[in-house]
Amino acid sequence: MKFDILLVLPELALLLVAALLFVTTLMSRKSEDSLSCTAWLPVGALAVLGVSLLSLGRDGTLFSGTYRVDMLSQFFKAAIAAGFVITSMLVRRNGQVSDNDRPDYLMLLTISAWGLMLMSSAVDLITIYVAMEISSYSLYAAIPLRAQDKRAAEAGIKYIMFGALATALALYGYSWILAGQHTGMIAELAGKDWTWASSPLACTGLLLFLCGLFFKLALFPFHFWCPDVYQGTGNETAAFAATMPKLGAAAVLVRLAALLTPDLEITHVIAAFTAVSMTLGNLSALTQTDLKRMLGYSSVAHAGYLGLGIVSGTTGGLGAASFYALVYLLMNLACFWVVCQVAEDGENPTYTSLNGLHKKSPLLAFVLAVAAFALVGLPPTAGFMGKLFLLTSAWGAGYEWLVIVAVLNTAIAIYYYLSLVRHAYTEQSEQTEPAGETFTLGMGPRLAGAVMALSILLLGVAASPVYDLAVQAGTGLLR
Repeated sequence: MKFDILLVLPELALLLVAALLFVTTLMSRKSEDSLSCTAWLPVGALAVLGVSLLSLGRDGTLFSGTYRVDMLSQFFKAAIAAGFVITSMLVRRNGQVSDNDRPDYLMLLTISAWGLMLMSSAVDLITIYVAMEISSYSLYAAIPLRAQDKRAAEAGIKYIMFGALATALALYGYSWILAGQHTGMIAELAGKDWTWASSPLACTGLLLFLCGLFFKLALFPFHFWCPDVYQGTGNETAAFAATMPKLGAAAVLVRLAALLTPDLEITHVIAAFTAVSMTLGNLSALTQTDLKRMLGYSSVAHAGYLGLGIVSGTTGGLGAASFYALVYLLMNLACFWVVCQVAEDGENPTYTSLNGLHKKSPLLAFVLAVAAFALVGLPPTAGFMGKLFLLTSAWGAGYEWLVIVAVLNTAIAIYYYLSLVRHAYTEQSEQTEPAGETFTLGMGPRLAGAVMALSILLLGVAASPVYDLAVQAGTGLLR
């Protein structure tokens, strides 16, 4: 089969960025100013985003059919590239990483994003597994990098231990699927019988393989690592770990959802995990005072919301899940962007750290408010439209009980998300600050915050173009 290099331009562009960072790593040993050596990174990330957007319409297969370039993969690659642009601006100035380690640190995160792009196009289970490991191993090394902080070591150990467990389960499940269905290609698996009565071996294997993805997504019961790792690792690293890996997991889950129908036993199991994940995540988030830990539990809840689209098994449901994955990236990155700016000393901020934020920095308070309203699911934000699409698809697939659970959980989430806004706008800071903005923000961070907030609002009032792209991706899977 002829190798068409145009099909993998986004991956090659991101790999080139990683290679340039590797060269910078070697050069920085002789240079103390590693920050200036990596100043080009956001520009390189923007170039990757441009290539990804230009590649949206490409279609084809590579590597004996194990690598598929289609609308779904290109949609998620563009989303990963967009997330990489924002995170590259955040993590480049991570003060908790030493100058000598910074180029290595940035290279690790770039390779992790590259692995996520590979996951988006992988259509063979072992290819998915290898791509997932490429993404994970880089993060295993990056998570503990937080200067002289024992919490980072604890976070790194927990992430590696839970990751190893998820890897073992996924690989064990893959072997059971091979034994039961004699193939690992998703296109061939889609035509197989996935009822427990006729294929118990393969069904058990698929559930075990999905556990590896549930770990990435922080879906119940593989969520225990999430709050501890967010709390222990550096703020900028947490912003990356809380958003980017979820895109890769969502891409694979949407692709694997083509195997399932709403009446299958496995689908019912995923629906139960979804309901518990939403409820457990929201109830646990209610009691948190550490912002990063609260965002960790809220991500467990949002993994459940994403499951609404997966279990519906329709083109609308898969499109809704893809759309919500992109929206979640923007909402959560916006929240972490504020966390990183507020915690200038690199410590974990609490709710009280936000007191009087609208006086110290109106822009930070505005972005936080937009992100909080979107995470709750209030109009006119993208979060509202994303949840509306998810609830509609799940209701249409016969999961009325799951929709009711999701709506009740949304009501619970109002309390802790709007507490962010209350502290930013109505509480007074104990510190005496001069009038006006007291947080020093450069042009790049200001632009990133404004773009994220406006994107969340724009996708809330004009969601159709992006949602239609997501539905096209789902339609291609179910042909």
